[in-house]
Amino acid sequence: MKQDLNAVSSEYRPNGATEIENNLMLNWYPHRIINRSGHSDSLLELGLGHGYTSRIFAQACNRHVIVDGASVVIEQFRQNTPGFAGEIVEAYFEDYVPDQQFDIIVMGFILEHVDDPDLILDRYRGFLKPGGKMYVAVPNAKSMNRRLGLELGLIDDIYSLNANDIALGHQRQYCRDTLTAAVRRAGYRITHEEGIYLKPLPLAVLKSLDDFDANLQAMLKVGVDFPDLCVALLMELEEL
Repeated sequence: MKQDLNAVSSEYRPNGATEIENNLMLNWYPHRIINRSGHSDSLLELGLGHGYTSRIFAQACNRHVIVDGASVVIEQFRQNTPGFAGEIVEAYFEDYVPDQQFDIIVMGFILEHVDDPDLILDRYRGFLKPGGKMYVAVPNAKSMNRRLGLELGLIDDIYSLNANDIALGHQRQYCRDTLTAAVRRAGYRITHEEGIYLKPLPLAVLKSLDDFDANLQAMLKVGVDFPDLCVALLMELEEL
């Protein structure tokens, strides 16, 4: 039986517990993708989430298709983004069948949610145009803050799911090694990888620092070169 995606939609509404850092990362990594891929003819995005990324990607392609299985999330996005020109398809990722192949496919913070990530990676490889690019972003189990949490006994295993993971509907943790193995198993080669958000301290401590926003931006920029320690990982893939 498939998961009711509306049941985990509360964290994708305004004022969720993770809103500050979601806003930070989700407004950052789409621009990193666009800087590499340029303006594309067609872009397929899996998941609406908070809606930040979709508004950015809409400006960087001629045709923008978004697939999401949560009707609550779709309705919230439509209410908050009147006049949105992209195409939104309500469907589970496992069921969606496109009417064309795409230059760019973005799986932004998707693989940690789905029942069978290997199936999704393999299936969507067939939806890429020849020479197309797949971009995958996932949380990093071995981030600096999680490594510190393990050392302090706050988590019992580096791959453990915490309360926030459960609230968001996460089913697994990735690290650079396990994500690399997954994408290679599905028939991709990695053409670029980088980190998203090098977070050295808990958010409550970071908030106490002078120039909070400037520090956050610095952690995004520095993190690009240190994926093993960042909160999240970003990979650019091509079909083998």
